[in-house]
Amino acid sequence: MPMLTTHPTVLLGAAALVLLLAGGAGAAPVEAPDLKIWAGLSPAEQATRRTELRQRLQQATPQERAAFHRQLRARFEALSPAERQQLAGQARSRWLILTPAERERLVEERRARLQAMSPQERRQLLEERREMLKKLPPEERDALREKLPTR
Repeated sequence: MPMLTTHPTVLLGAAALVLLLAGGAGAAPVEAPDLKIWAGLSPAEQATRRTELRQRLQQATPQERAAFHRQLRARFEALSPAERQQLAGQARSRWLILTPAERERLVEERRARLQAMSPQERRQLLEERREMLKKLPPEERDALREKLPTR
């Protein structure tokens, strides 16, 4: 009968192996989509992928979610102003063809997601958006400011 060892290195290695196997080893981090490819997808394909991404992000760790959001913002910031305007135009045209009921459903989904966030997560989201706005050219910032509702 083989003798079991209790050497700390062996025990540590065994514990690491158990954690690795039990913890979903090899789970790939959630990759942010390429925005140019995303824009070329049909609304149905986007909805399917959006649902898949949300499910994967719900299962991801907070660090993985933060990395996903950083990567997505970096990809957006890397676009030229013309590419950002084109994406915004496509989103606007898709929004305009939605029925009022579909628009209301999307607004409610967004509201529910924001309300489900902790105060810390909402503050972080606000800070990330402010940082992103600082990186935009002044013309784009001014154009966005003009679209804001007056208080």
